Amino acid sequence: LLRIILITLFFLASLLCVFKAPQFHLWYVQILVTEFSWVFIFGVAIILFLLKGNGKFQHIATLFGIISIIFYLLPLIGSYRISTSLQDELKRSFGSKSFKEEKVFDVVQLFGLKREKNILPQTLIYDAKNNLSLDFYSSDLPGSRPCIIVVHGGSWSGGDSKQLPELNSHLASKGYHVVSINYRLAPTYKSPAPTKDILKTIEYLSENSSKLKIDTNRFVLLGRSAGAQIVLATAYSLHTKNIAGVISFYGPADMIWGYRHPSSKLIMDSKKVMEDFLGGTYQQVPDQYRLSSAVEVVSNRSIPTLLIHGENDPLVAYEHSRRLNVKLEEANVPHYLLAMPWATHGCDYTLNGPSGQLSTFAVDYFLENILK
Repeated sequence: LLRIILITLFFLASLLCVFKAPQFHLWYVQILVTEFSWVFIFGVAIILFLLKGNGKFQHIATLFGIISIIFYLLPLIGSYRISTSLQDELKRSFGSKSFKEEKVFDVVQLFGLKREKNILPQTLIYDAKNNLSLDFYSSDLPGSRPCIIVVHGGSWSGGDSKQLPELNSHLASKGYHVVSINYRLAPTYKSPAPTKDILKTIEYLSENSSKLKIDTNRFVLLGRSAGAQIVLATAYSLHTKNIAGVISFYGPADMIWGYRHPSSKLIMDSKKVMEDFLGGTYQQVPDQYRLSSAVEVVSNRSIPTLLIHGENDPLVAYEHSRRLNVKLEEANVPHYLLAMPWATHGCDYTLNGPSGQLSTFAVDYFLENILK
């Protein structure tokens, strides 16, 4: 009986490699299942080989166990398949400027044997009036260096600069300064307050560039989820020469489409979240929705863009990035969409996972070629 129960649970979890999580808490499980799928494969294998059973139900349990392993293998197979052509596709999008040949996807790295250098940030106040701070990760390389400004997610109403710091340390070890900012949150503050906070950040960093050794002509904006919406809309509306590129991790790029096609309320009340951030419904403030939508403000003047999105995302539909990818193509803007069929929201939770390895490689390549 124990064997049947355990196999059933593993089988149900394996479905999250194929289908979107139907409920908010299952989304957390989906991250674990897709980014640590090798752990679940070992778990099923142990049950199949060590817990023996008799009777026809045991044969059915064995069949479901095998099917589970196949599902758990999908992120690994998908990562390997994408890795075989990823560098060539990035070359076509952004060119090639002496990028060091690296392994795009490494099975050994899945086990966490490769450790990123942990760089502790310095906390600085960039806006004393609003008591806004940033975490400054100093580059490992000497001299004046480019700076990556990271904007966290959290439905525009939560989260902070400490979110997912692993990539920040990785990029600092690669020779970039990284600045992870706190910004004014909804519902107290509405759009475009976060955009103004990014401008204030750039102003502060420019004023202190000599002390911090920042190359003020080479900023890149990087955002996750709600933060991705902020950096995309900011980058496409500013047209400033010192912002060289923008990176979106699973960001809502079409706020109008998103409002008309909300996520399941079992996942998130996305309409309410957008109304709190933009100051009303689409019918009440249509211009706010338009100006905050990257697909509406992108043009042939827009900067190089890297989009990263899982097709299995239940919080921010993959359709957002697909629609923006089409607009970037029409505007002839250098861009690339890294689409991962198995991946969910927050798929870069660990840089060692299938999604983490691919997205980190894409970010490294993008930065190397637009900044150097």
